[in-house]
Amino acid sequence: MEIKRIAPDFSVSAQITFHDLEEIARSGFRTIIVNRPDGESSDQPDFEEIKIAAKAAGIEAHYLPIIAGQISDADVTDFKNVMRDTSAPILAFCRTGTRSITLWALSQAGHLSTNAILETAAKAEYDLSSLRSRLDVCANPAESSLVKTYDIVIVGGGAAGIATAASILKRRKGLDIAIVEPSTEHYYQPGWTLVGGGVFKREQTERPMAGLIPKGVHWIHTAGAGFDPDRNEIILENSERVQYRALVVAPGLKLDWAQVEGLAETLGKNGVTSNYRLGMASYTWELVQSLKGGKALFTQPPMPIKCAGAPQKVMYLSCDTWRKSGALKNIDPSFHNAGGGIFGIKDYVPALMKVVERYGIGLHFNENLIAVDGPNKKATFEVTSEKGEKTRVIRNFNMLHICPPQTALDFVANSPIANEAGWVDVDDRTLQHKKYANIFSVGDASSAPNAKTAAAVRKQAPVAAVNLLSILNGERPCAVYNGYGSCPLIVERGRAILAEFGYGGKLDPTFPGWFISATKPSWQAWFAKVALMPFLYFDLMLKGHEWLAKPKIDPELRSINDDDAGPVKAA
Repeated sequence: MEIKRIAPDFSVSAQITFHDLEEIARSGFRTIIVNRPDGESSDQPDFEEIKIAAKAAGIEAHYLPIIAGQISDADVTDFKNVMRDTSAPILAFCRTGTRSITLWALSQAGHLSTNAILETAAKAEYDLSSLRSRLDVCANPAESSLVKTYDIVIVGGGAAGIATAASILKRRKGLDIAIVEPSTEHYYQPGWTLVGGGVFKREQTERPMAGLIPKGVHWIHTAGAGFDPDRNEIILENSERVQYRALVVAPGLKLDWAQVEGLAETLGKNGVTSNYRLGMASYTWELVQSLKGGKALFTQPPMPIKCAGAPQKVMYLSCDTWRKSGALKNIDPSFHNAGGGIFGIKDYVPALMKVVERYGIGLHFNENLIAVDGPNKKATFEVTSEKGEKTRVIRNFNMLHICPPQTALDFVANSPIANEAGWVDVDDRTLQHKKYANIFSVGDASSAPNAKTAAAVRKQAPVAAVNLLSILNGERPCAVYNGYGSCPLIVERGRAILAEFGYGGKLDPTFPGWFISATKPSWQAWFAKVALMPFLYFDLMLKGHEWLAKPKIDPELRSINDDDAGPVKAA
């Protein structure tokens, strides 16, 4: 828990637990304000729990819940009243502290200058610059403020968002484009498997966000919180609204660690690790190097997940390390997949089964990890029989690598642009929203049933760029995405299978078979994974260079009768 002092009598923090209340009391706080609604996340304590622990610690607790992106003037008034009527010092908190400091900022408008408010927030590492217009209006109610409008707004500064921005600008310079992204660092996530295998250093997967956002694109340095597609607006975490002519939704997905009971408390210790969390891949490599015997469990949750081969890659790299050190004969590795097979594309299964046999890996299908007891090194799996009956099995471990359950981000899933599963509801081929013509989605947030990989983004971004510009021109989208995804299945240091496929599991190799085998391990595929793909990512894809990724045009889409088609142009 990090408490950030904003004023002599007021501080903010991210989510606290009832265990933190004694420390908060020792720090001199006499009041807490809870700005996070109950039930926002399965791992947060309810207000009543906080209130009971606060009372025991001699602290007054107030509940002023704010839905992200929906701070009203009435909320600001309520916040002022609590601040006025309670004992100081006061600590306010929400998920990250952003809603709390935004309430404070709005409550100070007219008392402090806008510049002073924004500078104070910045010193506490909160960027409220997009709140300036609202602060000015609060300070001078007689003045009005126009919502900022861009030609294109892109939600998300990951691979999908930046690549799409670059592909758009490649085709039409001068457009007014904004990227909404709270992070200051950008991560090459496909490289985390190699960090966990001792091949890459973590630093090789990190770049400053400012250096990757295309020149001329505005960076709105905050998080998205909601969508109002009927008004062509997105809502930011600080409640500001931004208008667009066209929107690209590319914020990624949520790693839902809370679905596995006990995982949050033990991840990063007790032999429990995951290459899916920033910084944790280094711990994976430490465990692999130190393990000399015992049980090593590797898990995979129900689909969809980022790169379905990643849970296997870490397993094969680990086994290869143990084989070379002579430790493998004393280690019992096993793969526990909630699905019914080793890989979803049958053409790759024979080669993978040979790898499994070589390392002596035990395969356990239809087993979903639901709980972890780190101190006692026990993992609980829910096993589904062929008849659909569910039972629980507890397995001991010395090392446990977890691929977490993955879902749509809450602010996407709870919005009018999502389908029933929570993903942005787009056409599988054009990536255009099925209801709102000027909205597209690229990357992990999209409902398109492709493998969620960075390689998929490489082919999606140009398609979205062409179709979005067509919409702005009043034309029908005609570029098509064939579901391409790529998953270099590393089977040992120096050899990999370059799995490339499209919709329906159809193989879609980039290179001829005489150069890189489509279904067998090769050193060429390893070279592509380790040397070629980082270059392809940072120096080509994120800069709008579409090598081997030119979008295909379907002329028949242009001739579809409007009466038989979906939405045509931007609102």
